[in-house]
Amino acid sequence: MSSTVQLIAGLGNPGDQYQQTRHNAGFMFVDALARQHGGSFQSEAKFFGQSCRIRLGGQELWLLKPMTFMNRSGQAIAALARFYKIPPEAILLAHDELDLPPGDIRLKIGGGHGGHNGLRDTISQLGGNREFMRLRIGIGHPGHSSQVTGYVLGKAPASQQQAIDDAIAQALAVMPLAISGELQKAMNQLHSKS
Repeated sequence: MSSTVQLIAGLGNPGDQYQQTRHNAGFMFVDALARQHGGSFQSEAKFFGQSCRIRLGGQELWLLKPMTFMNRSGQAIAALARFYKIPPEAILLAHDELDLPPGDIRLKIGGGHGGHNGLRDTISQLGGNREFMRLRIGIGHPGHSSQVTGYVLGKAPASQQQAIDDAIAQALAVMPLAISGELQKAMNQLHSKS
């Protein structure tokens, strides 16, 4: 149904003050994936981020953490994708999602940016192409748009963080399916749990 994944990019902000904040859920996911498969991130100036290669389900793939801050995430993703000739359809972006409660996690192909600056910049840097896959990691919503910035840049309370960690663990379990092109199967398995 979909092409195999060659690049998984996790969205977040660099720096100690942003570690473990809700906005860094994408970083949390790729960090967990790298740990699980023996990958170790190295700084890559030409890709404006940290990258590593892992083997998953018999396939080699790139993991990337842009170090450009969220609003410029696409710069790093486009740089690596262009260098290795990876088409947008073979990219999976892991990111925090306000519209899902903590513990919910969803896979989808394409769509808009929904106000997410990391997605907005990625779409722009990929020449308007929206056909990449997304792993939407629920972080919940603070209730009012004026509270969003402080909320996403804050740390989740322990119970919510546990729900996010559990959702990430569920996503790790379906990654072999997702990256081999069996996205529908991966979706069915993931969405039946959350």
